[in-house]
Amino acid sequence: MSERYGEISDELALELEPILRRIAAMRQFDGKALDRAISDWAAAGHGHLRKSTLYQAYLRLVDMGRMEESREMRRRLQLKPIRTSSGVAPVTVLTKPFPCPGKCIFCPDDVRMPKSYLPDEPGAMRAAMNQFDPYRQTASRIAAFENIGHSAAKVELLILGGTWSAYPKDYQEWFVKRCLDAMNGIDAGSLEEAQRLNETSAHRNVGLVVETRPDWIDVDEVRRLRRLGVTKVQLGAQSLDDRILEMNKRGHDVEATRRAVRLLRLGGFKIVLHWMPNLYGATPESDYEDFKKLWSDPSLRPDELKIYPTSLLSGTELYRLWKEGRYEPYDDEVLLDLMIRLKLTIPRYCRLNRLMRDIPSPNIVAGYKHTNLRQIVQNEMRKRGLRCQCIRCREVRGQPVDPASLRLEILPYETDATREYFLSYVTPEDKIAGFLRLSLPNEPRSPILEELEGRAMIREVHVYGPSLEIGKESEGEAQHAGIGGRLIALAKGIARAHGFSWLAVISAIGTREYYRKHGFELEELYMHAKLSR
Repeated sequence: MSERYGEISDELALELEPILRRIAAMRQFDGKALDRAISDWAAAGHGHLRKSTLYQAYLRLVDMGRMEESREMRRRLQLKPIRTSSGVAPVTVLTKPFPCPGKCIFCPDDVRMPKSYLPDEPGAMRAAMNQFDPYRQTASRIAAFENIGHSAAKVELLILGGTWSAYPKDYQEWFVKRCLDAMNGIDAGSLEEAQRLNETSAHRNVGLVVETRPDWIDVDEVRRLRRLGVTKVQLGAQSLDDRILEMNKRGHDVEATRRAVRLLRLGGFKIVLHWMPNLYGATPESDYEDFKKLWSDPSLRPDELKIYPTSLLSGTELYRLWKEGRYEPYDDEVLLDLMIRLKLTIPRYCRLNRLMRDIPSPNIVAGYKHTNLRQIVQNEMRKRGLRCQCIRCREVRGQPVDPASLRLEILPYETDATREYFLSYVTPEDKIAGFLRLSLPNEPRSPILEELEGRAMIREVHVYGPSLEIGKESEGEAQHAGIGGRLIALAKGIARAHGFSWLAVISAIGTREYYRKHGFELEELYMHAKLSR
């Protein structure tokens, strides 16, 4: 697969050279300047011009030697820069429709989709268009990124679709392998071969995410997830109240969530919890008290979070309860106020990924229907002079970074099984340029996996800013400025100071080469570094 996907002809590239040279010569540039240039082009009788075509013309002229390669020019022509501003290209794929063990009263059950997904959700539509084929889904998303000027050298692969752990094991292995085949551009003979190829591929898997239920996590599942290359697990906790869980027929209790989080944390995984306000039986005040347990209960304290306000959908059992007058969705004002209160409780070590499911509003029968809830909440918080401390609200994004100006922040906190260190480098404006999650197990002699005996664990290293191609030097971006290396050196020092002789890391397949440069070697499921005295 090439960045020249969708390549245009030499003739069209030459025709577009004048407008590209005009864009390159602009002293002051923003998105409006690009729009004006395209409008002027159309007004001159050249017809409608797509931005993606303009980007492809630039690449072609560089190949022809008529224009110079320029990261600034790529930035000017790039569409939707927010897509890769977190440092990776997120590629979401869906598994095929398959029965789910859950019987939740709020969940849609369309036979054309994996459980809980609707056929007109954007990601579901892309999956159906590709017949749920993992290779086609992955290849098309990578091509889409590169076609609008984004690097897809670092791919975070998100495999969604109901309960991953309930799918047949051979299907899971085949699915992951085919996703890697698409990144590698080679059909490997086995999952292990596909993983080896991806270590040096042009499109490397720097994170592999799956979603499952808490009651499907045990030690064997932890080991199997690692064998597949998984580094992050999304768990549908939904509520931290056993009464609410039972009323909504969730099928597991809070203790199952605690147990799953504990096992995954000891296995080094990043943990994303899903939590749902406005479930059957809940009130705004009970939701607020429930949400605070995420941080007060040391057995929880997730790394990331998705808040999914309950959507009332026709055909569900919850819809029947609403028709009978036994359930009522929160009105817009109540939900907005609740979301603001919740955001103010989130600690600086957690990233709030979502505030709303990506469900098209026509499907929602009653209750909150605005799909841009995050933006509405943020605007209202600004009006009230309030500020969220979560990671996503403090990411550096496209802001230039001066490594010398960064301040180190060390945030320790306890869980029921570990002492965690959230190490971050922040700008003078309190924006996060990069962070590392270091986990020190309370009982290093009793690990869940033998390979981890006596090991401290790096669970995540993440440097923000626009995603750069592997090998490219920083030109003011946070990536490739040595921030990750500085964080790893700090983690080694902290682990050593606490008496650990070894430091493990839950490396994604495509980051193994990076960690080898920092003294780690692959054993079975993890990479390890011996700590010098």
